[in-house]
Amino acid sequence: MKIVIVGDGKVGYTLTEQLSEEGHDIVVIDSNRTVLAALAETFDVMVVHGNGASLQTQLTADVGSSDLLIAATSADEINVLCCIIARKLGCEHTIARMRNPEYAEQLLFLKDELGLSMTINPERAAAREIFRLLQFPTFLRRDSFAKGRVEIVEIELREGSILNGKRMSELYRIARVKVLVCAVERGESVHIPDGRFKLQKGDKLFVTASTQDLTALIKHLGLYQHKIKNAILVGGSRIAYYLTRLLTEAGIHVKLIETDPARCEQLAELLPQADILHADGSNQAVLRAEGIERTDAVVTLTNIDEENLLISMYANYLKVPKVVTKINRTEYSEVIRGKGIDCVISPKLLCANDIVRYVRAMQNTTGAMLALHRIVDGKVEAMEFLADAATLHLGETLEKIRLKPNILIACINRGNRIIIPQGSDTIEEGDSLVVVTTADRMITSLNAIFDESGAVPAAGAREGGAL
Repeated sequence: MKIVIVGDGKVGYTLTEQLSEEGHDIVVIDSNRTVLAALAETFDVMVVHGNGASLQTQLTADVGSSDLLIAATSADEINVLCCIIARKLGCEHTIARMRNPEYAEQLLFLKDELGLSMTINPERAAAREIFRLLQFPTFLRRDSFAKGRVEIVEIELREGSILNGKRMSELYRIARVKVLVCAVERGESVHIPDGRFKLQKGDKLFVTASTQDLTALIKHLGLYQHKIKNAILVGGSRIAYYLTRLLTEAGIHVKLIETDPARCEQLAELLPQADILHADGSNQAVLRAEGIERTDAVVTLTNIDEENLLISMYANYLKVPKVVTKINRTEYSEVIRGKGIDCVISPKLLCANDIVRYVRAMQNTTGAMLALHRIVDGKVEAMEFLADAATLHLGETLEKIRLKPNILIACINRGNRIIIPQGSDTIEEGDSLVVVTTADRMITSLNAIFDESGAVPAAGAREGGAL
């Protein structure tokens, strides 16, 4: 597919990297020649210098012949104008980044009236993701499928966990709810475990379960943490604004620390239910004075990664129950996790995942992808697909179906039923399936998971091993 990306900022660069890796023809438009030169040296992409909202620039980039235009500049209005011009030139699919909170309530209207295929707001998406983590502080990560009815959550086995030393075959007896561990991260390796796989301290489990069963799971595993009643947010960014609204609406008391006095005044007017403090949130004395040792959660949201990391490390040192860190530079994620900072949010990656899902769905009219989440530092993908009339093996039991290597059906959603699959289960038209696989496979449709040569059983007799 030919994809035009307007704007080579954080989101634009990430999209260029991911979409070019998937084999698409990428054209990047930006007004900065230096940035474009560096991009052309790094990736096999075409670059066009100019204003993406200019008709002449879009003609130069041959936008009219492209399959998709993604407008990801720093200005919402420019992004919308880029999409309008692209549509007039014949580009059928357009995506606009819309960040301004003033437009947040108008996104559906703008999308419908302007013919946009999709609107993205990385900051709002990040705020929602952080809020979900604070709702269940036990989990290091939560990814939703089947309209929120199924989740894949990340749990770390700490000292004293009742699962340490246990085999996977013993999990149901201990957990007393039906769940599926679709991946285990151990050090630098990732495993798809079978019943013989023995768990140990430090393992990070990626568990598939219905949302209803998650509460029972953490209770039976002795992982329950008290609900968060108060939180300290450092940095008055757009994410902080969206997150504070979500938290205060949920009855959670928020202290928001920001260094810019003008921004403090603005936030105080917009967020009357929160305590807005003009101070340096990276100063340990300030944090202690504001009760960091007594708070239930700390979320670092400044625009400087290093500052966020240092504050989070300090909060961990003080044993704050829940610490969430926002970062922009994801290349250091493995180093960060090695420092005990486990809950990391990257707005640009959340945004990129949504767009990659949309692009993959564009490539297929059958077995369309409904959701895409990258887990284990991007090494593994969890996807949701819809089974339609063209899906292979409808009505066959999973024990008779063969999948390509390192692919697992983690869950089947059928009407009001959530099925953690066994060999006797089947795939039926209308089902949605959660599929887990290694990221290098780049699965784009449900039928792409099947291996007619018969390499790996779909359920039951799967073999464990490192990915």
